[in-house]
Amino acid sequence: MEDLVVLVDENDREIGVEGKLAAHRSGKLHRAISVFVFDRDNRLLLQQRASIKYHSGSLWSNTCCTHPRPAESNIDAASRRLREEMGVECELSQAFSFVYRAAFPNKLIEHEYDHVFFGRYDGIPVPDRNEADDWQWLPLPKLTADVRRNPALYSFWLTAALDRVVACVGGDDRA
Repeated sequence: MEDLVVLVDENDREIGVEGKLAAHRSGKLHRAISVFVFDRDNRLLLQQRASIKYHSGSLWSNTCCTHPRPAESNIDAASRRLREEMGVECELSQAFSFVYRAAFPNKLIEHEYDHVFFGRYDGIPVPDRNEADDWQWLPLPKLTADVRRNPALYSFWLTAALDRVVACVGGDDRA
Protein backbone atom coordinates (compact mmCIF):
# COMPACT_ATOMS: atom_id res chain seq x y z
CA MET A 1 0.00 0.00 0.00
CA GLU A 2 1.36 3.39 -0.99
CA ASP A 3 2.03 5.98 1.68
CA LEU A 4 -0.38 8.91 1.64
CA VAL A 5 0.48 12.57 2.21
CA VAL A 6 -1.81 15.28 3.52
CA LEU A 7 -2.44 17.98 0.92
CA VAL A 8 -2.70 21.50 2.38
CA ASP A 9 -3.31 25.06 1.27
CA GLU A 10 -0.90 27.96 1.84
CA ASN A 11 -2.25 28.27 5.43
CA ASP A 12 -1.63 24.58 6.23
CA ARG A 13 -5.34 23.74 6.13
CA GLU A 14 -6.02 20.17 4.98
CA ILE A 15 -7.59 19.96 1.54
CA GLY A 16 -7.20 16.24 0.86
CA VAL A 17 -4.85 13.28 0.69
CA GLU A 18 -2.87 11.80 -2.18
CA GLY A 19 -0.35 9.04 -2.75
CA LYS A 20 3.15 10.20 -1.87
CA LEU A 21 4.62 9.52 -5.30
CA ALA A 22 1.71 11.18 -7.13
CA ALA A 23 2.01 14.30 -4.95
CA HIS A 24 5.75 14.46 -5.65
CA ARG A 25 5.21 14.04 -9.39
CA SER A 26 2.60 16.80 -9.57
CA GLY A 27 4.25 19.13 -7.06
CA LYS A 28 1.14 19.55 -4.92
CA LEU A 29 1.67 21.34 -1.61
CA HIS A 30 1.63 18.83 1.23
CA ARG A 31 2.50 18.65 4.91
CA ALA A 32 5.99 17.58 5.94
CA ILE A 33 8.13 17.28 9.06
CA SER A 34 11.83 18.04 9.56
CA VAL A 35 13.55 17.09 12.82
CA PHE A 36 16.77 18.67 14.09
CA VAL A 37 18.29 16.94 17.14
CA PHE A 38 21.14 18.55 19.08
CA ASP A 39 23.44 17.14 21.74
CA ARG A 40 24.51 18.88 24.97
CA ASP A 41 27.33 20.61 23.04
CA ASN A 42 24.74 22.01 20.61
CA ARG A 43 26.00 19.86 17.75
CA LEU A 44 23.39 18.86 15.19
CA LEU A 45 22.85 15.19 14.41
CA LEU A 46 23.07 14.88 10.64
CA GLN A 47 22.24 11.84 8.57
CA GLN A 48 23.61 10.93 5.18
CA ARG A 49 20.54 9.82 3.27
CA ALA A 50 20.72 6.25 2.02
CA SER A 51 21.96 6.02 -1.55
CA ILE A 52 18.84 3.98 -2.41
CA LYS A 53 16.40 6.81 -1.55
CA TYR A 54 14.06 7.89 -4.36
CA HIS A 55 15.67 11.34 -4.43
CA SER A 56 18.55 13.14 -2.72
CA GLY A 57 20.30 9.83 -1.99
CA SER A 58 23.74 10.11 -0.35
CA LEU A 59 23.20 13.78 0.53
CA TRP A 60 23.72 15.00 4.08
CA SER A 61 20.55 16.19 5.74
CA ASN A 62 19.01 17.08 9.09
CA THR A 63 18.34 14.35 11.62
CA CYS A 64 15.23 13.05 9.85
CA CYS A 65 12.21 14.02 7.75
CA THR A 66 8.80 12.57 7.11
CA HIS A 67 5.23 13.20 6.03
CA PRO A 68 2.49 12.87 8.65
CA ARG A 69 -0.04 10.19 7.85
CA PRO A 70 -3.69 11.19 7.53
CA ALA A 71 -5.08 11.84 11.05
CA GLU A 72 -1.57 11.68 12.59
CA SER A 73 -0.43 14.73 14.55
CA ASN A 74 2.76 16.49 13.51
CA ILE A 75 4.48 15.73 16.81
CA ASP A 76 3.52 12.05 16.61
CA ALA A 77 4.86 11.86 13.05
CA ALA A 78 8.12 13.55 14.08
CA SER A 79 8.63 11.19 17.04
CA ARG A 80 7.68 8.10 15.01
CA ARG A 81 10.06 8.85 12.19
CA LEU A 82 12.95 9.85 14.46
CA ARG A 83 12.63 6.46 16.16
CA GLU A 84 12.27 4.56 12.84
CA GLU A 85 15.06 6.30 10.90
CA MET A 86 17.66 6.99 13.58
CA GLY A 87 16.72 4.83 16.57
CA VAL A 88 16.46 7.99 18.68
CA GLU A 89 13.81 8.82 21.27
CA CYS A 90 13.72 12.28 22.81
CA GLU A 91 11.30 15.06 23.61
CA LEU A 92 10.57 17.25 20.59
CA SER A 93 9.11 20.74 20.31
CA GLN A 94 7.99 22.62 17.22
CA ALA A 95 10.32 25.50 16.38
CA PHE A 96 8.88 26.99 13.16
CA SER A 97 7.27 26.19 9.83
CA PHE A 98 8.11 27.20 6.28
CA VAL A 99 7.15 26.39 2.70
CA TYR A 100 9.61 25.33 0.04
CA ARG A 101 9.50 23.99 -3.49
CA ALA A 102 12.33 22.11 -5.19
CA ALA A 103 12.46 20.15 -8.45
CA PHE A 104 14.82 17.18 -8.75
CA PRO A 105 16.55 15.61 -11.78
CA ASN A 106 14.29 12.54 -11.58
CA LYS A 107 11.29 14.83 -12.27
CA LEU A 108 9.99 14.70 -8.69
CA ILE A 109 9.00 17.93 -6.97
CA GLU A 110 9.09 18.59 -3.24
CA HIS A 111 6.49 21.27 -2.46
CA GLU A 112 6.15 21.12 1.27
CA TYR A 113 4.63 22.98 4.17
CA ASP A 114 7.41 21.89 6.51
CA HIS A 115 6.98 21.83 10.29
CA VAL A 116 10.39 21.93 11.97
CA PHE A 117 10.95 20.25 15.34
CA PHE A 118 13.94 20.47 17.69
CA GLY A 119 15.09 17.89 20.23
CA ARG A 120 17.98 17.08 22.57
CA TYR A 121 19.74 13.73 22.69
CA ASP A 122 23.14 12.60 23.94
CA GLY A 123 23.12 8.94 23.02
CA ILE A 124 24.39 7.04 20.02
CA PRO A 125 21.96 6.84 17.10
CA VAL A 126 21.19 3.46 15.54
CA PRO A 127 20.06 4.34 12.00
CA ASP A 128 17.96 2.14 9.75
CA ARG A 129 20.35 1.38 6.86
CA ASN A 130 17.47 1.68 4.38
CA GLU A 131 17.16 5.32 5.47
CA ALA A 132 20.65 6.52 6.35
CA ASP A 133 24.09 5.40 5.19
CA ASP A 134 25.96 7.40 7.84
CA TRP A 135 25.57 10.00 10.56
CA GLN A 136 27.63 12.62 12.37
CA TRP A 137 27.35 15.30 15.04
CA LEU A 138 28.40 18.69 13.67
CA PRO A 139 28.50 22.17 15.27
CA LEU A 140 26.24 24.65 13.48
CA PRO A 141 29.08 27.06 12.55
CA LYS A 142 30.96 24.23 10.79
CA LEU A 143 27.79 23.03 9.09
CA THR A 144 26.88 26.53 7.92
CA ALA A 145 30.37 27.11 6.52
CA ASP A 146 30.41 23.77 4.73
CA VAL A 147 26.92 24.28 3.26
CA ARG A 148 28.15 27.58 1.80
CA ARG A 149 31.29 25.92 0.36
CA ASN A 150 29.69 22.66 -0.79
CA PRO A 151 25.90 23.08 -1.18
CA ALA A 152 25.66 20.09 -3.54
CA LEU A 153 26.51 17.77 -0.62
CA TYR A 154 23.36 18.71 1.31
CA SER A 155 19.62 18.23 0.91
CA PHE A 156 17.64 21.16 -0.41
CA TRP A 157 15.40 21.34 2.66
CA LEU A 158 18.35 21.42 5.06
CA THR A 159 19.90 24.36 3.23
CA ALA A 160 16.49 26.08 3.02
CA ALA A 161 15.92 25.77 6.79
CA LEU A 162 19.46 26.33 8.06
CA ASP A 163 19.40 30.11 8.57
CA ARG A 164 16.19 29.83 10.60
CA VAL A 165 17.61 26.95 12.62
CA VAL A 166 20.70 29.03 13.45
CA ALA A 167 18.48 32.00 14.40
CA CYS A 168 16.46 29.79 16.78
CA VAL A 169 19.34 27.85 18.32
CA GLY A 170 22.18 30.34 18.05
CA GLY A 171 25.22 30.16 15.82
CA ASP A 172 27.79 29.36 18.46
CA ASP A 173 28.57 26.05 20.15
CA ARG A 174 26.63 26.78 23.34
CA ALA A 175 23.16 25.50 24.17
